[in-house]
Amino acid sequence: MPRKSVVAEPPPEIEAAARAALVRYLVHLSDVRRRSEYTIRNYRSDLLDYLRFLAPKGIAFDAAGRADGRAYLSRLLDTDVAEGSIRRRATTIRGFYAWLDANGLELRARPGDSMLRLRYPKKGRRLPHFLDVEEARRLVDAPDTEQTGGLRDRAILELLWGAGLRVSEASNIDVRDLDLTNLQVRVTGKGDKTRICLFGTPARDAIRVYLDDARPLLATGAQTALFLNRAGGRLTARSIQTIVRNAGMQAALRQGVHPHLLRHSFATHMIEGGADLRVVQHLLGHSSPDTTQIYTTVAHRRQAAFVSDALERARVVERRRGHAESPR
Repeated sequence: MPRKSVVAEPPPEIEAAARAALVRYLVHLSDVRRRSEYTIRNYRSDLLDYLRFLAPKGIAFDAAGRADGRAYLSRLLDTDVAEGSIRRRATTIRGFYAWLDANGLELRARPGDSMLRLRYPKKGRRLPHFLDVEEARRLVDAPDTEQTGGLRDRAILELLWGAGLRVSEASNIDVRDLDLTNLQVRVTGKGDKTRICLFGTPARDAIRVYLDDARPLLATGAQTALFLNRAGGRLTARSIQTIVRNAGMQAALRQGVHPHLLRHSFATHMIEGGADLRVVQHLLGHSSPDTTQIYTTVAHRRQAAFVSDALERARVVERRRGHAESPR
C-alpha cells in the first residue's frame, strides 16, 4: 500500500495528467525503490514546485523541454535558493522524466531539448566536517550514565562513532543483529543492502551495559529493536538526531553535532590510522570508492596542517634562540 501521508493527491492547480503521473512516480519510489518517507516528501515538494512553475505558462509537463527546466532553475537562483538545493531539484526533475520515458510516456519536447539532458553546473565537492578524537571522546562521555536514558545514549554515540553508521541504520538495528563476541553488527543501508559493520571494545562495553542495566527497564513486551524510547518502542532516527545534538551541547563542542558528523569522523580517523580505502568503503556501505576517496583528502590536509604547524613552531623556537644568543 502506498504511504498516504506522503503519496497524497497533488493540488488542483496542477493539470490532471501531471497529477496522475506524479502520484504514480511517488508510489514507484515508495513501493519499488523503497525510498524513505523523508526522501519521498522532498521529491514531492520539489516536483510540485516545478509543476506549479509550468502551470500558469500553459506548458504541459510532457511537452516541457530542457529550456523550460533551465528557466525554472534560473528563477530559483534569482530568489536566492541555495545552490545545493537547486542542484538537487535539477536531479529530481531529470529523474522524474527518466522514469516517465522508461514507462512509455511519449515526451513531446523538441529533439535536442529533452529534459533528460537538464544539468546544473558541477560544484566542487565540499570537504566534510568531522570531530577530532578528543572532541569525539568528549561527546560520547557527555550522557549521564547514572540514568537509564544516559546509558542508552552513551551506547548510541559509541556505536555511531565506532562503526560509522547512518542514523537510519542505527535506528533499525535489532538485538539479534548484534554479535558482541566478534564486535560486529548487521545493518541495512541504502537500497535495502545488508552489510556487516565492525566496532571496537568501547562500543561493545557501552552496548553491553545498556543491554544489562537499561534496556530491560525500557522494554515492554517482545520488542526486537536494540534502541528503545521511554515508551518501550523503537527509537526513531529523529530522536537519535536529538540525542546526538544534545550531547554536543553538553560537551560544549564549538560546532553543531549531528549523526552524520560522527560518520565523517569515523571515516577520517580510520584513514588517518592507516586503514585501506576499500575496507573503509565497505564499512561505510559506499557503492563507489570515489565517494570514500574524499576522506583521504581530508586526512592528507590534516597531516599537512600538522607538519606546517610543527615547522612554524620550530621557526619560532629558532628565532627566539637567535635573539638570546645575539650580542648586546
